Amino acid sequence: MRAPDPRPSLATVAREWGWIGCTGFGGPPAHIALLRRLCVERRGWLGDDEMQDAIAACNLLPGPASTQLAILTAWRVRGPLGAIVGGLAFVAPGFAAMLALAALFLAGSPPDWIRGAGAGAGAAVAAVALQAGWSLVPASWARGRERRGGRTRWLVYAALGAVSAATVGPWLVLVLLACGAFELLRRRRAAATAAGAHGWPLLAAALGSAGGGIAWVALKVGALSYGGGFVIVPLMQADAVDRQHWMTDEQFLNAVALGQVTPGPVTHTIAAIGYAAAGVPGALLAAAVAFAPSFTFVLAGAAHFDRLRALPDARAFLDGAGPAAIGAIFGSAIPLAGALTHPWQWAVLALAAAALLVARRGVVATLVGAGAVGAALALAGVSV
Repeated sequence: MRAPDPRPSLATVAREWGWIGCTGFGGPPAHIALLRRLCVERRGWLGDDEMQDAIAACNLLPGPASTQLAILTAWRVRGPLGAIVGGLAFVAPGFAAMLALAALFLAGSPPDWIRGAGAGAGAAVAAVALQAGWSLVPASWARGRERRGGRTRWLVYAALGAVSAATVGPWLVLVLLACGAFELLRRRRAAATAAGAHGWPLLAAALGSAGGGIAWVALKVGALSYGGGFVIVPLMQADAVDRQHWMTDEQFLNAVALGQVTPGPVTHTIAAIGYAAAGVPGALLAAAVAFAPSFTFVLAGAAHFDRLRALPDARAFLDGAGPAAIGAIFGSAIPLAGALTHPWQWAVLALAAAALLVARRGVVATLVGAGAVGAALALAGVSV
């Protein structure tokens, strides 16, 4: 490994992490690769082992793992102030892009080709959910295989998550917490009294009194989303469409698609939800609340992340909540597909599923292609 560069200035952190925020298309795998290339290969600020520990620690936390990794790596190279600067630089470009696109796609009377592009990309979102869930299965299933009876419990947790995402909408968060708590309690011996075991019930109690509206939806997205970015979809859909009526099903599909084609974390989708609810102030509030837990978790615990990996209670909770979250991602495809209103959208969905699951095309390219099909159909006079 190359000799490390000197400790970077805050301006350097802002520039480097901001560049990743601008170019980080493709979701968490792309973000992790770019952060590793910067911190380990190019600058030598972190060693390979240190980077792997950081990735593992962030995967133990709820919320957007790649955002937390960006904050944590900035903390490692420049301390708490660097974590704030680097984290904000990482999320700001995607937020700005999402806000601009939300204003365009969620306008009261957008042009037909814009509506067609949104309907086309939205039709592919259910396929993206299936691909996102499937990509998480191998590693999670391997962990379940290591424990006696682990495969059976994995299937049960995943089934509960899938059914809940397809049926109970905003209450899915309780199912995720319940699966994690059950696995944690199952493993603990009757006489064990580890202090860390009390953190999760306290977190759930605090969130229960956080309030309603935009802040509550955003808080669920930022603090209780396990298993990858796409698990936020069922957490948002029932609130944004059915309960609060901030958006139509079509607009929600557009928002999810926009979250996939903009750089940065998928969590930026919440900004479109906030925009639909209350314009720019709503988008700002939603983004601030959704990303606040990531900054809080990292700033409060960065010095202890290496030890977090070894905590049996933390691992046990995630071994229950993780499969449930994967099941929820699969289950989210059902209401997403049910929101389609035009026959041609089902054909686009089938093509998108083939592209993602069979041909293994990228998510961004698939969504852009689906949007192009929708725009072309609209220009040809097809109802969108």
